[in-house]
Amino acid sequence: MNKQHPLYQEDLERILQTEGLNSLKGKHFLMTGATGLIGVCLIDALMHYNQQGADITVYALGRSQEKAASRLGEYFNNPHFHFIAQDAYQPLPELPAIDYIIPLASNTHPQAYSQYPIETININVKGAEQALEAAIHSGATVLYPSTVEVYGNARGEDDFTEDYTGLLNLATARACYTESKRLSEALCQSYIAEKGAKVKIVRLSRVFGPTMLMSDSKASSQFIQKALSGEDIILKSKGEQLFSYTYVADAVSAMLYVLIHGENGVAYNISNEACDVRLNEFARLCAQWAGRDVVFDLPSETERKGFSVAMRAILDNSRLKGIGWQPKYNMENALSRTLDILKES
Repeated sequence: MNKQHPLYQEDLERILQTEGLNSLKGKHFLMTGATGLIGVCLIDALMHYNQQGADITVYALGRSQEKAASRLGEYFNNPHFHFIAQDAYQPLPELPAIDYIIPLASNTHPQAYSQYPIETININVKGAEQALEAAIHSGATVLYPSTVEVYGNARGEDDFTEDYTGLLNLATARACYTESKRLSEALCQSYIAEKGAKVKIVRLSRVFGPTMLMSDSKASSQFIQKALSGEDIILKSKGEQLFSYTYVADAVSAMLYVLIHGENGVAYNISNEACDVRLNEFARLCAQWAGRDVVFDLPSETERKGFSVAMRAILDNSRLKGIGWQPKYNMENALSRTLDILKES
C-alpha cells in the first residue's frame, strides 16, 4: 500500500478532525493487533498527528517483526513508536506510562474461524483479559473493539441496537468468534463491576479499506482483490445479504471519538447508513470499477464453514450519533478510494 497516496493522506487528515482530539496529546497508547486493517490506520493517524506536535507515544504489539516492518516499518526509528513482538494472549509488558490500551488482535475472517477456532477463542478472550489486567495495574482506559457478530442473526427486519441480546447458533465453527467476543464484553463489564476498570466498548460493523491484509478471506476483501487483479468478481451466493459496512477511516475516527467522549461501560455501534448495502451491490461496485462482471460460483467446504448465516445485519448508530459523531464517506466513494489507493501500491 502506498501510504503517501493523496487520498490516504486526506483520510488521515479527516481522522484528525475528530472533535476533542487535542485531549490525546502527550498520551501513551498500547495496542495489540497493530498490523491489522484497523491497527495500521489507527497508528498512521496517531503518527500523522505527531507531525503536528501531538507528542503521542505508541507501543504496538504483533506476532511478527517481519510483518510489522512491512506494514509499519517507516516508524521503526521514530522515538514515538515502539514495536513489541509477542502473542496478544501473553501478559502485556509493563511500561512506564500507559493511558490507553486497545486490544485489536483477533482472527477476523472466515478462513481463520474455520481452520483455527480454538486459537480464535484464545486470542479474543485471553487478549481481552490481558488488556484489562494491564489497565488495572496502570490506571489506563481500555477501548474494547467488539463486533456486529455479537448480535448473531436478525430478528426480522429490525436493526441492531446496543440493547439487543442476540440470536446465535453455537453448533457452527463461526461460533468461536461470536461467542468469544460476547464473553470478552462480559469480561469487560465484570472488570468494571469488580475492579473499577475504565472500559469503553465499540461494536464494529464490517470494516474495509486500503489498509486491508491481502490474506483476508472475507467476501468483501476478496471482491476488492479480484477488482485489483482485473478479474471478474466471484459471488458465492445470491448476494442478497444486507450488511452494515464502514470505511476504515470512519471506523478509526469513531473509535477515537468514543475513547474521548464515550461513557464508561457503554457499548457504541459503529456504522454508517450510507454504507449499508447488499453483498451483491458491494460486488457490483467492485466489478464496475474494474470494468469486469459479477459471476456466481459455489463455495468450498472450508469457505462454507466460515460463512455467516445472517441475511441481515444492520447496526443502528443512534447512540454514537447522539454523542456527536458523524461519518464522512458513502459506499461508492469509500470503495473507489480503497481501490484507487491499493492500485498504486
